[in-house]
Amino acid sequence: MVSLVVVAVFLLWGTVFQPPHAGAFKIFPSDASLNHQEITKAAILQKTAEVCRDIAKAQGKDFTLPVNNRLTADTVQRACSSSNSALSTSANFKLAIVLISLNNIAVDKKQFSEAHHFDNEAFSSGRDLITQGISKVKVSLKEGNYISAQKSLGTVTHTLQDFYSHSNWIELGYTDPYSTLIKPNEPLSNIAESTTATCKSCVDDNCTDNILPEILQQKTLTSGYFSAIPGFTNKPAGKCSHGSALDFTSYKNPTGGINKDDVNSEHGLLHQKAANMAINATIELLEDIRKDAGDTAFLRLLGLSHTIMLVFVIDITGSMSNDIAEIKNVSINMIDSRKGTSEEPTDYMLITFDDTGFQLTRTADVDQFKEKINSLSASGGGDFPEMCLSGLLGCTMALTRAPPSSDIFVFTDASAKDTELKNTVEAMIESTESMVTFLLPTSVSSRGEREVLDTQSSSSRPMTQSELQLYRDLAQVSGGQTLEVTNTTLSEASTAITDTFNSGQVTVFQVARSAGNAGNFSFLLDSSLSSVTVYITGDSTVFTIYSPTGVSQSYSMIDGSLGSIQTVGNLKKIKLKSDNQAGQWSISVNSTSSYTLKVIGKSSVDVLFYFVELIQGGHGDSWGQIFTRPSIGQNATLFLSVSGGELATVTDVLLVDASGSNVVNGTVKSVGGTDYLVSLNRIPEGAFGLLLKGLLNNSLPSSRFQRQSSIHHKGSRITLTVETQTTTTPGVSFSFNFTVSTNTTAGNYTIRARTSNGFTVTVPSSLNVSTGGSVQGTGTLTVPSNTEFWTDVTLIVEAEAPGSTDLNYATVRITASATSIKFSGLQSFSMFLALIGLFVSLLL
Repeated sequence: MVSLVVVAVFLLWGTVFQPPHAGAFKIFPSDASLNHQEITKAAILQKTAEVCRDIAKAQGKDFTLPVNNRLTADTVQRACSSSNSALSTSANFKLAIVLISLNNIAVDKKQFSEAHHFDNEAFSSGRDLITQGISKVKVSLKEGNYISAQKSLGTVTHTLQDFYSHSNWIELGYTDPYSTLIKPNEPLSNIAESTTATCKSCVDDNCTDNILPEILQQKTLTSGYFSAIPGFTNKPAGKCSHGSALDFTSYKNPTGGINKDDVNSEHGLLHQKAANMAINATIELLEDIRKDAGDTAFLRLLGLSHTIMLVFVIDITGSMSNDIAEIKNVSINMIDSRKGTSEEPTDYMLITFDDTGFQLTRTADVDQFKEKINSLSASGGGDFPEMCLSGLLGCTMALTRAPPSSDIFVFTDASAKDTELKNTVEAMIESTESMVTFLLPTSVSSRGEREVLDTQSSSSRPMTQSELQLYRDLAQVSGGQTLEVTNTTLSEASTAITDTFNSGQVTVFQVARSAGNAGNFSFLLDSSLSSVTVYITGDSTVFTIYSPTGVSQSYSMIDGSLGSIQTVGNLKKIKLKSDNQAGQWSISVNSTSSYTLKVIGKSSVDVLFYFVELIQGGHGDSWGQIFTRPSIGQNATLFLSVSGGELATVTDVLLVDASGSNVVNGTVKSVGGTDYLVSLNRIPEGAFGLLLKGLLNNSLPSSRFQRQSSIHHKGSRITLTVETQTTTTPGVSFSFNFTVSTNTTAGNYTIRARTSNGFTVTVPSSLNVSTGGSVQGTGTLTVPSNTEFWTDVTLIVEAEAPGSTDLNYATVRITASATSIKFSGLQSFSMFLALIGLFVSLLL
């Protein structure tokens, strides 16, 4: 009986209430108040400007941008790049700021952790979280794992910032940050004893002097207690409360609170001082990381120095012997053409594969990488087809620790033997936002030369349309191309697509159509765009393009009034002329095979987005990025940010399928600046991209613009959740639980798990799930004993429906440390006590 009541209470808690917790600087913008995003962004901009100023000064160059609180990502990026041409675009800078900020506010998901929010005088455990988080950032930077470093930085800055809102540091009259919080070897001093009274009750709503005089005089450090559960107030006698209507300790003597979360809080008159102190403390933390990592790694951490991974996936079986020399030349030329530019990679990866498996090489040494490529030879492996997808999966797994939007070039003349990996590879491309381009020397569209070559090698044959379609599908998901060429045109083809990989390139429009499906398409070019290029892939493709003024040019006009046309294999590249590009363009396309159309250009105005989950808590609505596919047919929320357009306004956000049809219209809500939350009433079937429309200038309707995501996403009817500890001790195996549920296909669901580091992980090969049912499984992960402390491990668990009809994945970050912490369904003992408190209150 008791267990049923407890379960009922737990279900009521999970479905009716979203457990609130202690407040912090607010998430949504409000009048005269600063939120966590604004505090974090201000600190990053100021510190970045300082670093660029110092670098310019050391080089004897001018840096005229004043370092103050009126900086923007665009002004900082422009000032930094003016003295260093190798620095990347504002889009990458903004991407880093957004990722750090998203992980900052996601700390609010830790509903019952007093340490993460410096509640209940948890100074020692809060400081431990900060210093450990800084160590994680530093180790990740040394490993070149910038994404992990950004996520850890976001998490640690939230806790640091909360100290100044939740403690009495500001009330004690301090004018500098408490530097001891980022120094693990310095003792925390003058903290209130557990039995020391710190507050008196507020007088009505006036809490301006509720901290006891002796606490202020002796400069004793304290913070507010908090409980969101009626009937469960864990505040000792005489202690301060956090405050707010949702804090039930604030109704117990001494009443009121001391938080400075916004101007309307109990100590709201000190909000601005607390926020400014939080900015200065975050700047101090960033400087500590800079001193350890150096300026180059620090700028890469913040996305201002481009971090690019260049990846080649090369088939080395005997059938490639006629092509391998040219592939080596093309690869070396790609490397050399980027040297000394903002596109120069920071890391290189080579995957070689045959009919038995693949080998991976990764290095930051470009000369070593070129030597490895030059040593390649094609021999043996006469079987057909090859393990292409295994190689592609291997590199995308490695890319979970690399910056998003890495460039992957796949060279093969054979179909894939391991087609069962298609869903998994799609998911990893989606997760890592990698752009995959297939260069296929065996081309059904150029059979004349290839058939002669094929007679020399019985192990090779032209690929069929269905075999080619697998590569086309994977390229389409990633926003890449599938180029069917001969070995004599391979170099020309690779040169033709170089525009696609330049920094500052944005996607304006893209679409894919099946064979014989003619289409008339329109796209909008804006005044910020330059170097606009239209790419069309398909056999025997014919088209006519129309300008906003009605001027047209057909595919047969190599150099016309609108642009120049280059044809290589199945690719047609239309480079538009620079005059009068702004406005509504259209193009009609027809082809004897399936075809794709993509319009790109160079612009500072770009868009990034993430699926997020909304969290309702003690300080209002918040959100955190989700690391799994959203549920088909269910509502969802996107966080969307526009970079490079300080006056840009988003008016429409749509989900579109691969054919370009509108599927779902989103409801757009501004959350400050050029950041938005987009509510979607459902996730559609099949792959979809995001199409954004808006105005570059609020007052000028003629300044309309559009952008489209390169990467396609998918929803799933499988729900997959992973429950695991967040840290582990090297050399010690631990178990984790995961749950698979579905409301459609019943049967045996294939289960797979792997880590970004290649560590040993085991899971059951399958689980039997009934329609509408849910099944739990258990896996085991072992981190090798020689793993460095604070190394970040990404665990990916997959569940695939019977017949490979659907797949979902979940990714979890785990840190190798000296101690491990497990978060179960109840998350912590304090949550368990909270549920008991709720249960008691309901009985009363």
